[in-house]
Amino acid sequence: MAAEQLDPGERIVTWDEVHRDTRVLVCNLLELGPWKGIVGISRGGLVPATILARELELRYVDSLCIATYDEQDMGEVNIIKKPEEACADGGAGWLLVDDLVDTGTTMKVAKSLLPASHVATVYAKPEGMEFVDSFVHEVAQKTWVFFPWDMQLQYTMPLSRTGENKAE
Repeated sequence: MAAEQLDPGERIVTWDEVHRDTRVLVCNLLELGPWKGIVGISRGGLVPATILARELELRYVDSLCIATYDEQDMGEVNIIKKPEEACADGGAGWLLVDDLVDTGTTMKVAKSLLPASHVATVYAKPEGMEFVDSFVHEVAQKTWVFFPWDMQLQYTMPLSRTGENKAE
């Protein structure tokens, strides 16, 4: 029987992996502070921002709400909410956090609002790396990363009932 394989253009990241990888990011950021606060880019950056806030013992957490994707399709950049205090500082002393930098479209807009911020992502693709100061894992440009907050666990029928148990 052949082993089930994921599409090589996909990577599923678990909650445990996000937590572990974000803690690795913390270790890289500890020496670079102190930080005034964290700005998480919604929605994906809010999870690592929360973990970073806890591990760095930062209480000031704000959000930059930018929409660029509709599911897996790139759309127009739409700024929904700006972090006013961080913007007033030009981002100096602030961590700007996202889960992933892909092409850099979102981060380019974010950096235009917070040019002096330190950009930290958990995952980075080659096209967006020029916009990131710290990251943990490089991901191939063509790989689509599925994060746990975008996934749902569901019941799976036993193989004996699906007919998929036959040797190939």
